[in-house]
Amino acid sequence: MQLFKKKEHLNTRVKETGRGGKVDWTPLVEACRGGDRRAQKRIYDLLSGKMFAVCLRYMDSREAAEDILQDGFVTLFTKLDSYSGEGSFEGWARKIFVNTALMSLRKNDVLRQTEDVDEAWDITADTPTAIENIGYSELMKMIASMPPGFRTVFNMYVIEGYSHKEIAESLGISEATSRSQLQRARTMLQNKIKTY
Repeated sequence: MQLFKKKEHLNTRVKETGRGGKVDWTPLVEACRGGDRRAQKRIYDLLSGKMFAVCLRYMDSREAAEDILQDGFVTLFTKLDSYSGEGSFEGWARKIFVNTALMSLRKNDVLRQTEDVDEAWDITADTPTAIENIGYSELMKMIASMPPGFRTVFNMYVIEGYSHKEIAESLGISEATSRSQLQRARTMLQNKIKTY
């Protein structure tokens, strides 16, 4: 299901780029707050590719990622008034999509299927250059093939930059569980890279 029809175009009155060709989100956000569907469509067009990549990192299928993408946009547009204008609009939007994915994972209780590990596993890198032979898409497939708990913590810590405390609070797990999930995810990823 698509939120918008393909043939709609943004009114040329809304300036899209600022200095350096970067998107000037302020007029788009203001137009959306005023109910301008074309501005909503433009925000969707500008963000959907990047946010779909975020959704794919957390979900185990394209279909699930598409559902999260749509739910995320519904949340984004309904909570647009809470965006203060400070900081990056794209960063604010990314948090919405990450939280939407995490809510879905929590709802399905996939994060509770793992155990706490008291001791971290040792990681040895026998082939430090093995990753040089792997392309981005292959690496993303390897990450996507991890169990949901490993994949979620790995994404939050390594890609999104959350701390173990923030991960624990977001997912309702202990910091020890977050650390062990990350350690296991790294070990699993290293093993996949070695056998690639």
